[in-house]
Amino acid sequence: MLLTAVLAGFGILAIYSASRYVAKTQYGDEWYFVKKQAIGFALGLLAMLLLCRFNPQRLRGRRVRVAALVIPMLLLALVFVPGLGITNYGATRWIGVGGITLQPSEVAKYGFVIFAAAYMSDDMGRVRSFKGVLPVLLAGGAICVLIIIEPNMSVTMCVGLLMIAMLFLGGMKIKHFLIIFIPALLVVPILIIIEPYRLSRLSAFLDPWESPKGEGYQLIQSLYALGNGGWFGVGLFNSRQKYRFLPFAESDFILSIIGEEFGFFGILILFLVSGLLIWRGLRVAARAEDFFSFLLAAGITLVYGIQTVINALVVSGSIPPTGLPLPLISSGNTSLIITMASMGILYAVSAQSCGKEGGRNTQQRGDFSYNKA
Repeated sequence: MLLTAVLAGFGILAIYSASRYVAKTQYGDEWYFVKKQAIGFALGLLAMLLLCRFNPQRLRGRRVRVAALVIPMLLLALVFVPGLGITNYGATRWIGVGGITLQPSEVAKYGFVIFAAAYMSDDMGRVRSFKGVLPVLLAGGAICVLIIIEPNMSVTMCVGLLMIAMLFLGGMKIKHFLIIFIPALLVVPILIIIEPYRLSRLSAFLDPWESPKGEGYQLIQSLYALGNGGWFGVGLFNSRQKYRFLPFAESDFILSIIGEEFGFFGILILFLVSGLLIWRGLRVAARAEDFFSFLLAAGITLVYGIQTVINALVVSGSIPPTGLPLPLISSGNTSLIITMASMGILYAVSAQSCGKEGGRNTQQRGDFSYNKA
């Protein structure tokens, strides 16, 4: 939880630096994005502290797992209801009621983890057959369909990768894994071809300087920011690209501003902390007392890890550009609150495992003393 709080706190600082000029010129308040993020941080911290004492086994019940799947899917469907759905830059990904907005795809990722972990842990041999795999595939596939028609291909890829990873950890046979994975790879080019803007992004990725004022503009500006940062950066608050050169500097491309201001070593330290968080999550999963806790801890860690890696690859131009925030760092209350809450559950799994382990050690010490006497 300390690592989570440190990353989220650093995110507020990075958001202020990346957004203060745009916030001042566009909203008349350089603290505009910071205030929103601070509220999200406070709510996320509260949720994390409450859930760290939660019994994770309660998520295993049939009613809970069904609710964890159905409620996010209903929220994803509500995105397309006129008056509720909010459209920005050609994508309808948010629900707005009054001044409150919610991005259902953020909730759906963790809802799927709960459903898949509970379903597969009921019978460890269930996923050894293709029939046993189908409920998880249908659940993940339905979520992917609802997200891709927003459209939001980046989160669709995250959920798809998460689904495959969860099935693999659940014990799915390699031949079934290939049956799913190969068609999934074939679907990706089709999804790119049917939408002209995705094809344009792919072309910009291959050669961004072919359209420096069009689709290649954002990637070029991101690379300029990273290149300008060099080894040690230009210093906090001294970024040049945040002055409306780099779009979405406070959200999807905040890593570029961090790289410009803190340099290569700054990004290295950031990802060492993120890597430590991922390692701790995987360690919690490895030490879990039961199969459900293992899958739940691994799934929560995978959601964070997959999204962090994809964001870094996009910002550095290693994969085609796509809109995906950096967890705990980028501006966005839904992502921040849900991610921090999930880390509270991850801590609860760890505490439960440590408590049982401590109980066993105490019992073993008692038995040893009795035998010795």
